[in-house]
Amino acid sequence: DPSKNMDAANVYAVMNIISFLCTVPLVVINELPTLQDEWDAAVEKHGLQPIMYNLLMSGFCYYIYNEFAFAFTASVGAVTSSVLNTAKRVIIIVVSSVVFAEPMERNTILGSAIAIGGTFAYSLTSKKAAPKAKTA
Repeated sequence: DPSKNMDAANVYAVMNIISFLCTVPLVVINELPTLQDEWDAAVEKHGLQPIMYNLLMSGFCYYIYNEFAFAFTASVGAVTSSVLNTAKRVIIIVVSSVVFAEPMERNTILGSAIAIGGTFAYSLTSKKAAPKAKTA
């Protein structure tokens, strides 16, 4: 319903609010007994300003990343988004291996090859698939 203004960004925001409200009671029950001691120890070790900065920036960047991912998925479709996300992970693994001079183990190479092959196969099949004609 267009009158509700629930585009991908708004759906994602509402999902986050609901998740936050459902998670807070569990966090309070499980973490409240040690929260003050851990917070004080962290502030003593690192200082309040760096902790607050890292906490806020981490939350902000995580939200923005997921906001864009949700909007991207809404615009290209779940399957395409999933395939591209798999390719992204493989690229990160390979580039990290090169940058940090870490040898890739046999299973890592096999998994990367399967993911790259699957992405390539999806690319080929999606190009060959003819769009279906709509019938009235």
